[in-house]
Amino acid sequence: MNNAEFFAQEPEAPDAVDSAADVETAKTVLETALLTAQEPMSLNELRRLFADELGVDTVRRLLEDIRGSWAGRGVELINVASGWRFRAKPEMQSFLDRLSPQKPPKYSRAVLETLAIIAYRQPVTRGDIEEIRGVTVSTNIVKALETRGWIEVIGHREVPGRPALYATTRQFLDDLGLRSVEELPPLEDLGALVDTSSAAPLLPQTTPPEPVATVDEARAIPEVVASTAEQVDPLDSPLDPASHESPSEDGPRPETDR
Repeated sequence: MNNAEFFAQEPEAPDAVDSAADVETAKTVLETALLTAQEPMSLNELRRLFADELGVDTVRRLLEDIRGSWAGRGVELINVASGWRFRAKPEMQSFLDRLSPQKPPKYSRAVLETLAIIAYRQPVTRGDIEEIRGVTVSTNIVKALETRGWIEVIGHREVPGRPALYATTRQFLDDLGLRSVEELPPLEDLGALVDTSSAAPLLPQTTPPEPVATVDEARAIPEVVASTAEQVDPLDSPLDPASHESPSEDGPRPETDR
């Protein structure tokens, strides 16, 4: 978008961008803030750079203009759940990895399956996850996902014991470069997306290593979730509390993850 096109748009309210020089200055300020920020920046945070003198629509148009000007480069401006940020394009990651002696973190099949079930069937309880996977969910896996900031407790199911309901977080969406859960990739691609994210290892180094999921195993996760489609409700309908209670401590429990 050139400056003439920018000014041709209907302004939402009087603001400080009233000349071509002001547009370029505002874009430079936004670029500087975003390139040096450690976390995504929301529109309200970006407006504070201009003492709130620029409207939300004006800032958004400036951001879209900046995004266009970076097209074709190795870095791109994206809009995620928590706001806007610059990131290296995925196709550049293989080159950047050569600068680090550490290999990208690998996630166990148990971690990927648990994360996939929460992401695509949220909100769910541990009992729901165990019913789908057929094994007891390790407390270490749940705590690791919580520590990573990818899942959180959003409430409790109103059944005996009031089990916690888990859902994914904004941090999870930010790390995967998404704005909402509606942008989640096809289930078979989730393992690859998580594997290529720049997230830190989920499990502490002191924890005995779990079997690492291969690419083929990660792609097999959809079968694990889909294989119980008749046992759990569809994604667009609420879970039936009566059919998803967590297993009783006195009753038989499924096999534990090893």
